[in-house]
Amino acid sequence: MPTMLCLHGFTPEQEDKVREAAPGWDIIFGRPKELEDSVFREAEVICGWSPAIERECLGEGGKLKWLQAWSAGVDKLPLEKLEHAGVLLTTASGVHPVPMAETALSMMLAFSRGLHLSIRSQSRGKWELREPYGELRDGTLAVIGAGEIGTEIGRLGQALGMRTIGVRRSDKAAPHMDETLPMERLHEALAQADYVVNVLPLTPETERVYGQKEFAVMKRTSVLINMGRGVAVDTEALVEALRSGAIGGAGLDVTDPEPLPEGHPLWTMEQVIVTPHMGGSSERYKERVTELFVHNLKNYLDTGRPARNIVDYERGY
Repeated sequence: MPTMLCLHGFTPEQEDKVREAAPGWDIIFGRPKELEDSVFREAEVICGWSPAIERECLGEGGKLKWLQAWSAGVDKLPLEKLEHAGVLLTTASGVHPVPMAETALSMMLAFSRGLHLSIRSQSRGKWELREPYGELRDGTLAVIGAGEIGTEIGRLGQALGMRTIGVRRSDKAAPHMDETLPMERLHEALAQADYVVNVLPLTPETERVYGQKEFAVMKRTSVLINMGRGVAVDTEALVEALRSGAIGGAGLDVTDPEPLPEGHPLWTMEQVIVTPHMGGSSERYKERVTELFVHNLKNYLDTGRPARNIVDYERGY
């Protein structure tokens, strides 16, 4: 009887859905610290991640064939070892668009209407107008990384009357984008945008995408919102751009380093909003991962391969 591990505390109803999809399997639900190492060594399929997987499953004698990650990004996993072991790796891409897009939109609205400044005034017991107050309508939104999350951000932007520009690896048209540009034309998008939202995955090509040159071509009133990975932004260059007025503000759900150390200037800059890498979090997260995993599981049992989100090890996503 083949063994499957599910590591992230599924509800009883979610456990039943997994069992119904895989009759005849020995399915073990539990937190990693609750499980013996031998359980990992026997697993053919694992949903979730634990350091024990690298230690017990990827060496000689490991039985692991498919790993369903709990996150959309897999840059922190031992990709070379997984590839060498012949493990199929799938991400949780598609689970995050709604909360990520709503977080990006909330930051845009906060900057446009000065909500972040009013909240700071409130904390001091002050009634302060911080004019001028802007509007998102008729503004330009550039979404850098026009995948599933990016297109949902574009959809919300268009719903509010914004012009949307999507930037991706190719210039193939992206849904909910009025214009789509390849990464080679990033500066064109940055120069037009009132709001720049980064949702690029982390690869060697996307580290430090935003530096001094990029901030120099942006509007002095533009706002950078980073929802992807902290290392996409050169933090020192960002601080200097904010201090000099080269750009108008920054909304940071991710940072480099993460978390920011105590006393870092980004904590106290009025034109900066920092959130604790919560953009993809949602009370419905586990529900959506379960739906994705069960869908992939049924296809794996039918064909030997999961249906969605198989990682290309060469690209890293």
